[in-house]
Amino acid sequence: MTTIASSKDAIAQAKTRMEKAVEDFRKDLGGVRTGRANVALLDHIRVDYHGTPMPINQLGTLNVPDPTTIVISPWDPGAVPLIDKAIRTSDLGLNPASDGRVIRVPIPSLNEERRKELVKHIHKVLEDHRTAVRNIRRDIKEAVERLEKEKKISEDDRKRSLDELDKLTHSETKKIEDLSAAKEKEVMEIK
Repeated sequence: MTTIASSKDAIAQAKTRMEKAVEDFRKDLGGVRTGRANVALLDHIRVDYHGTPMPINQLGTLNVPDPTTIVISPWDPGAVPLIDKAIRTSDLGLNPASDGRVIRVPIPSLNEERRKELVKHIHKVLEDHRTAVRNIRRDIKEAVERLEKEKKISEDDRKRSLDELDKLTHSETKKIEDLSAAKEKEVMEIK
């Protein structure tokens, strides 16, 4: 964390850190399975390739030929069984099929119970990221108050900075909540 020398530095740092939290939330939501095929679904799966855990997208090309299938074409045919095993042992509940050169991952539609579990998971991830944004707000607020205490900024600057920080916090929290609502709608949608 860089040192904060002025109220402008504090707000800039808050904005950067909060945007990272929103982007992290967006990534986490990409890994939540809906009834639709999406290559981001496999992003968190690591394949033990020659003793090194590697993401699937670094072992071959991934594409979505239709809304219910992900096709993985590994560059090294020897990686096919390793990728297959990594997907099977993941927590996604997917059952890939392989012909020795290409792996097809059918994405089954979700039942009602699984949809509700996914929505609960989305809410938990949402709350974790809301907390992260609030923690960033608290850190920056303390830094701004410290600047005033050290007589580096005036009381008016502090008030202005804290108002701006509150607006920024509200804006970034709303982005997270909107992403969550959209993903929840997508999960609950029956195709």
